[in-house]
Amino acid sequence: MDQINHTGLISGFNNLKQLEMAVAAAQKMTGSATMSMDPEAIQNAEKALQDAKAIYQTAGETGVDQPFLSNQNELLMQCEHQLNEAKK
Repeated sequence: MDQINHTGLISGFNNLKQLEMAVAAAQKMTGSATMSMDPEAIQNAEKALQDAKAIYQTAGETGVDQPFLSNQNELLMQCEHQLNEAKK
């Protein structure tokens, strides 16, 4: 099992699957937060986005599947843009 360094949690997923799940969570939280415009929800979505970006940084170290990593990065950038627009 892999240990998630920034949280100390242990999961049975490899880095790429952890990244995929973190990005999906960030997307869902971003969508929900920007629909409700609740300041706490936006803050939580930003935290989920930061966590997903941290996982992205470590997932890139594996050196595999560049198209997958590029797609995940694009999704993270979309979340970041959506949150920035919501905060205006």
